[in-house]
Amino acid sequence: MMKIRIATRKSPLALWQTNFVKEALLQLDDSLDIVFIELTTQGDREQSIPLADIGGKSLFVKELQRAVLDGDADIAVHSIKDMSVQDCDGLTLAAICKRDDARDAFLSTQYASIEALPSSAVVGTSSPRRASLLKSLKPALQTKMLRGNVGTRLRKLDDGEYDAIILATAGLNRLGLDHRITQHLPVKPFIPAIGQAAIGIECRSENDAVLDLLKQLQHQSTSDCVTAERAVNKVLNGDCHTPVAAHAEIINGQLSLHAMVGSLDGKTILTTQISGLPEAAANLGKQCGKVLLEKGADKVIHENAQ
Repeated sequence: MMKIRIATRKSPLALWQTNFVKEALLQLDDSLDIVFIELTTQGDREQSIPLADIGGKSLFVKELQRAVLDGDADIAVHSIKDMSVQDCDGLTLAAICKRDDARDAFLSTQYASIEALPSSAVVGTSSPRRASLLKSLKPALQTKMLRGNVGTRLRKLDDGEYDAIILATAGLNRLGLDHRITQHLPVKPFIPAIGQAAIGIECRSENDAVLDLLKQLQHQSTSDCVTAERAVNKVLNGDCHTPVAAHAEIINGQLSLHAMVGSLDGKTILTTQISGLPEAAANLGKQCGKVLLEKGADKVIHENAQ
């Protein structure tokens, strides 16, 4: 019997994703002994500080990666959007599972849509990308920090701390909370985060037995799309303060990639789009990144970091 120890965060959404991977593994081999190593990450502990001020979303994955590197766990389950686009030495992103709905969701107890918001409304988000796109649509909007798990964020909305909040559709779907969605935000112009709605599984690079097992969970078209998206920011080298987005879809055999870089105030939104064969995903992402740099993305990134 093969034992698989899965490093995971303790939040309801993280545990849903880990259970999803567990069930997929058991479908491959029902004799597997699968246990969860539940960890609290720095991103979970630091709830009163904007993520961008303490290192960004990668703070949700570093402790999980360390557990795998140290041999305390065999694999780690991540939301791809929380991962750095730079590979972690000693680890391999062995599988990317089929993506859920990648759109952002607008939630409000008072207003039917973003368009219906009063100009000075307060919208909850801790994402520089979402804040930039919101302000590009409604410049007078106020964005207010929103941290915590999905349940905590919904309670804050219900308690009247915000006129509206923006969350990922996939997370709400997975937790059975899709009925709370007021409006789905289209991927154009509201381009999702890189890797949004995709689940990734990491393991040690030399762990051949686990690698062979995980490779069977790879969803190739999702992997191609995520590869293209991540390649955009490998070129841009945008940090956690930078509103960067990229979203790819495969339509009629062609990979279509949209990407953006924005200023924090939403006054500057640089976008580009490219299409090509899915096998060229990494190169398509690099080309998108280079076009954004030619349009002035490096200046926007530098100004955002000031």
